[in-house]
Amino acid sequence: MAISISATGFKGGLGSCFHSVAGEEYGMLAKSVPKHVGAGKGVRAQPMMKNVNEGKGLFAPVVVVTRQIVGKRRFNQLRGKAIALHSQVINEFCKSIGADTKQKQGLIRLAKKNGERLGFLA
Repeated sequence: MAISISATGFKGGLGSCFHSVAGEEYGMLAKSVPKHVGAGKGVRAQPMMKNVNEGKGLFAPVVVVTRQIVGKRRFNQLRGKAIALHSQVINEFCKSIGADTKQKQGLIRLAKKNGERLGFLA
C-alpha cells in the first residue's frame, strides 16, 4: 500500500502509515502504551535561609536574647529599620567621598559580612 504526503499531512492518517509499515507490531505497541501519562509533581526541598555564623560572634548572645524577649516579628522589624539606617549612612558616606555605585555596593556587602562575623545577623 503506497502512502502519499499532501500539504495537509498524511493521507489515511498517521496510524495507517505505521500500520502499513509495521503491520501487527503497531497494534501491539499501541495497546502497550498508556493513553494518559500523568506528570508527577516533583518534590523540591525548600531553601533554608540560615546564617552560617548562627550563634557565633561577639554580639550573637545579645541578639538571640533580644529576639526571645521582643518576639521574632517585632525583632525583624527593628532589624530592618537598623539595616535601612545603616544603608543610608553608607549612601551618604559614598556621596561625600564621590564613590560610584559599584564601590557603594562593595561597601554594603562588606558591612553585611562584618555584621555576620560580629553576630548581628544571628
